[in-house]
Amino acid sequence: MKLEIQELEGTFSICKLKSFDTVKLDSQFTFFAKTDEEYSLVCKSECVPVNNILERSDNWKGFRVKGVLDFSLIGILAKISGLLAENNIAIFAVSTFNTDYIFVKSKDFARSIELINNN
Repeated sequence: MKLEIQELEGTFSICKLKSFDTVKLDSQFTFFAKTDEEYSLVCKSECVPVNNILERSDNWKGFRVKGVLDFSLIGILAKISGLLAENNIAIFAVSTFNTDYIFVKSKDFARSIELINNN
């Protein structure tokens, strides 16, 4: 299956927060998760709630698998993560109802796109 990907504009940060109280939910890309152990946030770096951070990792670029992915499709994220892992590129993945979003360090972004487009 040939995957079509679309670059997300901007640079992103991945954060562990104290709470979601100061998160800008109206930002174009705001991914957050709450578990019994943590509050996690992925957002554009300029939208990070700086007074609410426990840990932060900056300089991530992102792309999405273009189009709405049916739940019956199997292995899309595995294909991308496996290909990038084989090339020593770490990822941070977020899935929504419609599609998958993949974040890689900015220094690895161009190579990641090239690898996916050529496989």
